[in-house]
Amino acid sequence: MQFLSRKARTVLPYTAGEQLRDRQYVKLNTNENPYPPSPRVTEALARVAGDDLRRYPRPDAGLLRAAVAEREGVSPENVFCGNGSDEVLALSFPAFFDGDGAGACFADITYSFYEVFASFFGIPHTVVPLRGDFTLDLAAMQQTPCRGYYIANPNAPTGIGVHRDAMEAFVAAAKDKIVIADEAYMDFFGESLAPLTKRYPNLLVVKTFSKSYSLAGIRCGYAVGDAALIEGLFRMKDCFNSYPVDAVCEAVCTAALSDEGYHQRTTARIVQERERLRGALLALGFTVPKSDANFLFAGRAARSGKEIYTRLKQEGVLVRFWDKPVLRDFCRITVGTPEENDVLLQKLENILK
Repeated sequence: MQFLSRKARTVLPYTAGEQLRDRQYVKLNTNENPYPPSPRVTEALARVAGDDLRRYPRPDAGLLRAAVAEREGVSPENVFCGNGSDEVLALSFPAFFDGDGAGACFADITYSFYEVFASFFGIPHTVVPLRGDFTLDLAAMQQTPCRGYYIANPNAPTGIGVHRDAMEAFVAAAKDKIVIADEAYMDFFGESLAPLTKRYPNLLVVKTFSKSYSLAGIRCGYAVGDAALIEGLFRMKDCFNSYPVDAVCEAVCTAALSDEGYHQRTTARIVQERERLRGALLALGFTVPKSDANFLFAGRAARSGKEIYTRLKQEGVLVRFWDKPVLRDFCRITVGTPEENDVLLQKLENILK
């Protein structure tokens, strides 16, 4: 430890979901898509030539930016691509916030990387509690002195979404404050703010290929917003890594965007299965808020969240658990295939007995 900086010794890193390989698991803990990516992705992988790998990719990921722009109905200058939406979010902190002043505002129960990024970059931040029903308290956030907001929509780990009209009113009222809408799970909700970025220069929408496109392993995300905001992200990116989107990633994600029919079909299957699984969990005695994502927040049953998590793990089923106030009553459960979910439900029924 003697060679570490003060920051390296004291920072509290983000804890990712378990990626265990010691046995065969039904893996419902990291919100991965249970279905494979589009067949066009496999075709694109086969087409990546040796010359593509020998040379550096374009530092602006131009081909992918154009494909994203077409999908979102904006211009390429309004798109930024990075190594996962986590990198895009990380770069947004130094791009839009200073180490002094009012800083950032986000919910107390939301994507925990926000607090990690704020601490890492030395950005002041204020957290606003969720309401008793786990919904975001946008009115309280609006009254909080800050320079801007991070809003996961749908929120994690609750899965609860905020409708577009309420979000637009929030963005409009923010005026001189930036609103970063983290829409990692938006394709399972269908009320994206991306079209509104043409109307509101203070709005940045961040998305990922990890969830609905079944590409968590490729690590790619993007932001849509006013050209001035995108330029700010590029300035930060070029201080860290000129080439965060590699040639394979660009080819694969561009191919995935070209198969919107496949994307819509798999997303619809997950949404349908989400409703079936929620009904079954409610029947078992769980409290389960209505989810707009590809996971469910289930708890307050006859066993504690920790016991549910531990015993499921022993039985070969992985779910996510946080040993923190409020959260420790619950587990977050990814919506798997019908067969995977049936295994989960059978194990839960045995545990609750």
